[in-house]
Amino acid sequence: MKKWWTVFMGVLLVAVLAACTASESAGESDEGSSEGESDSGTKTLLLNNGEEPTSFDPSQGFDAVSWNALNNLMEGLTRLGKDHTPEPATAEKWEISEDGKEYTFFIREDAKWSNGDDVTAGDYEFAWKRLLDPETASPAAFLGYFIEGGEAFNNGEGSADDVMVEAVSDKELKVTLSAPTGYFLNIISNPAFFPINESVATENPEWFAEADSFVGNGPFALAEWKHDSEMLMKKNEEYWDHETVKLDEVHWAMVNDTNTEYQMYESGELDTSNIPSDMAEQLLDSEEVSIQDQAGTAFYRFNVNEEPFQNKKIRKALAMSVNQQEIVDYVTKNKEEPAYGFVSYGFESPSGEDFREHNGKLVEPNVEEAKQLLEEGMEEEGYDELPAITLSYNTSEDNKKIAETIQQMFKENLGVEVTLENAEWNVFLEAQKALEHQLSRSSFLADYADPINFLESFTTDSSMNRTGWSNEEYDQLIADAKNEADEEKRWELMYEAEKLLFEEMPIFPVHFYNQVVLEKDNVSDIVRHPVGYLELKWADKQ
Repeated sequence: MKKWWTVFMGVLLVAVLAACTASESAGESDEGSSEGESDSGTKTLLLNNGEEPTSFDPSQGFDAVSWNALNNLMEGLTRLGKDHTPEPATAEKWEISEDGKEYTFFIREDAKWSNGDDVTAGDYEFAWKRLLDPETASPAAFLGYFIEGGEAFNNGEGSADDVMVEAVSDKELKVTLSAPTGYFLNIISNPAFFPINESVATENPEWFAEADSFVGNGPFALAEWKHDSEMLMKKNEEYWDHETVKLDEVHWAMVNDTNTEYQMYESGELDTSNIPSDMAEQLLDSEEVSIQDQAGTAFYRFNVNEEPFQNKKIRKALAMSVNQQEIVDYVTKNKEEPAYGFVSYGFESPSGEDFREHNGKLVEPNVEEAKQLLEEGMEEEGYDELPAITLSYNTSEDNKKIAETIQQMFKENLGVEVTLENAEWNVFLEAQKALEHQLSRSSFLADYADPINFLESFTTDSSMNRTGWSNEEYDQLIADAKNEADEEKRWELMYEAEKLLFEEMPIFPVHFYNQVVLEKDNVSDIVRHPVGYLELKWADKQ
């Protein structure tokens, strides 16, 4: 496992200690060229987004199907570079106070919106306070809790004026944190912290909903958007660094079946593709395959407010009847690591130990113990038989295969019958947020490079919780970790929190993610961050 976290922390530590000012979802290559390049020599990269973006409102599209595209339409104060560490973006430089709590960002004079307006510090203040406004109801608002006054405002206990984000001038933004946060420059590369053109948003609150009204500040501009079908981006000539951008266009299909995606790749309709699980053995050794790290976890959520999952022993029984190794070996087959905890590999502690290695396996398949726990849990609840259970997943062939495998494991190992149901992503997500599912498929991709990002998902008030589970001790451990300046002590608090999460088992993990992609040999420099989103700024196509 690559230790990208070590590199990142080293860079950030130097930055903080110095109170620095930073300066500066297919075919043969000739078929791809004919599809992706017009007679006039236009370079068009052909990608698949999988499905319709949830939203291009930076505060709302809290998922990869929104943010992978949005990350190339807009840009924050920092951007993750090719080495996956934050570098100057819309901000050309910044200063950090000696106590590590105050950041002053200086925005480039040539930073422009796609409509030609100047990008201002006021656009950032407007966007960040809107992110935290309880009226916005952003699922990503918790990312702004590092800012002094941010959590109080979002919880309805403070005002926008109390949020310590201030446009000192048109090009100077001052941000005060509630505690020193060494990875803050990484956090603000996240799309949740992209600016919003205040004048455009004031005139049209739905500016983000259609191509003809969308205004961005990134390497590409949104030229066409046929909802649930396709999108077209074109190089943004107003972008401050437009000379670096080599592509003329990016065309995004919306196909959520991996087999269809692969067929499109083979026929030259796509330049990249995921690998269908039933073709993994024959394709994984292809010269066109790229396998890279990704910080994230595939898992399932129990709704603890729904019978029978109010009972911890029943939750544990089902979790322990799932064999993660068999799923990655025979179902997904993309060389993923089976997950026996929630925090993925790749995060090194101050002592140099990987978080996952240190905390070990917190849930493992054990059919005999699972049977015993199920019997005890049913006795505690007075069940002669379990209430009906429905397992829900968002529509895709891969999700279906995993759900069917888990359904079979429940039946064979515990004699528990479950019904499967599926829905399209947006419908599924809204139902999950509303706690309408009993047991549902989930995924987590890290928003920033620290284990706390995984663990904060399950605090009582987190929009990412979606289980109904609440535990005061867990909430306190996360709060303490966020405010602990001693790194050794902070990591101990996080270790303890993850162990408590699995003692209670409101979730069970399946596998850690990686990024396995087929990519045409005439395509280069697409950057896929272990923590972060797809970068096309440097991409090229011959």
